[in-house]
Amino acid sequence: MPIEIVRVPVLSDNYVWLVHEATSGETLVVDPAVAEPVLAAAEARGWKITQIWNTHWHPDHVGGNAEIKAATGCIITGPAAEAERISTLDVQVGGGDVVQLGGMRAMVLDVPAHTAGHIAYHFATEQVAFVGDTLFAMGCGRLFEGTAAQMFDNMRTLEALGDATAIYCAHEYTLSNARFAVTVEPDNAALQQRVSDVVAARERGEATVPTTIALERATNPFMRARSVEELAARRAAKDAA
Repeated sequence: MPIEIVRVPVLSDNYVWLVHEATSGETLVVDPAVAEPVLAAAEARGWKITQIWNTHWHPDHVGGNAEIKAATGCIITGPAAEAERISTLDVQVGGGDVVQLGGMRAMVLDVPAHTAGHIAYHFATEQVAFVGDTLFAMGCGRLFEGTAAQMFDNMRTLEALGDATAIYCAHEYTLSNARFAVTVEPDNAALQQRVSDVVAARERGEATVPTTIALERATNPFMRARSVEELAARRAAKDAA
């Protein structure tokens, strides 16, 4: 694969993603909550960080921007709709724009709901998407600044990327999401098997993301919601759980 992706666990349950494009030597950071572990991970591999891509403005996704930029001189790209809330942005983008890492092109997708200007980045040729807090393994982001209708549309947008697409989200929420999911679809055999797999993985101290669109279509109660109303009810129930 022309790009190499490394998971950097930070804070209590965040994942920062390092993406290295070997031909150009460029290295990208997606949603750096903090700087030090990210800089250390890049240095350990001999990679020079040249870019940061933010999906939304929340501090646990942009908190490392300034320090990483100071250390590396990297260019920071993020959602134009949230530029007033991300003071470190150099490049503002929105849905339909294309961003590049070396020779690799990624399409920007508008996926508002968790925040009003949330975006995702899709490398179509690599079948990889970085989705921030929009889609999780068996979950979706809380509707802090948007609506269930927007999140329902987001599920369709991401679903259309294709079953083989690997989904890199920003948190290890899978076990909690799994426990809720089985209350929604207790007779879903694929979900029961996945929950068993997730419990075993977490007991071994293993990460459960990235996930895939195929897995989410089979087991994610929010992607599987058949209407906006059903998604809204499921989101409200999860928030109250």
